[in-house]
Amino acid sequence: MTLPPLVLASASPRRKELLERIGLTFEVLPSDVDEFFHGGSPEAFAREASARKAEVASRRRPGAAVVAADTIVVLRDEDSGTDRVLGKPEGPDEARRMLAELSDRKHLVISGVTVQWGDRARTASQETRVWFRALSPDEIDRYVATGEPLDKAGGYGIQGRGILLVDRLEGCYTNIVGLPLGLLRKLLHQLNLNWL
Repeated sequence: MTLPPLVLASASPRRKELLERIGLTFEVLPSDVDEFFHGGSPEAFAREASARKAEVASRRRPGAAVVAADTIVVLRDEDSGTDRVLGKPEGPDEARRMLAELSDRKHLVISGVTVQWGDRARTASQETRVWFRALSPDEIDRYVATGEPLDKAGGYGIQGRGILLVDRLEGCYTNIVGLPLGLLRKLLHQLNLNWL
């Protein structure tokens, strides 16, 4: 079977780098959709956002196989069971507040991933648990001053200096970067797209 062209429906340089690292050839075609969390299940939100991105890109590139993802950072209150999604900070002050909230506690990183090829699509989500060590206000200020937190959900990038904030994690590392590669491989294979 001849495989179709591959499209990454994301402007994220981190997702692009992950696909390049595993040897895939693809076109980047960002899909702008509403990524504002409106409540409900964070897992369902991430899956739905990735499916909407894939659908938009698929309409623009008929015949291509489209990979789309949406990654969110979630603070879960274990007592009440309520979730709060931390998006990309709007500026340095919000980044500082987010990092102070993440300090010395666990959070979840959830990615929804969709692969769409024509009228066939597969969507799933993956969760990774991340524990931050206790951060001093000075450490937070120094990290925010690097500029790294400003375009990343939760206000940190684990693939950069943000790794120094992490005490430990359970689950998939590439999920925290923004694209769980094991899950992506599974979804591709479900559609007989055997690049990997």
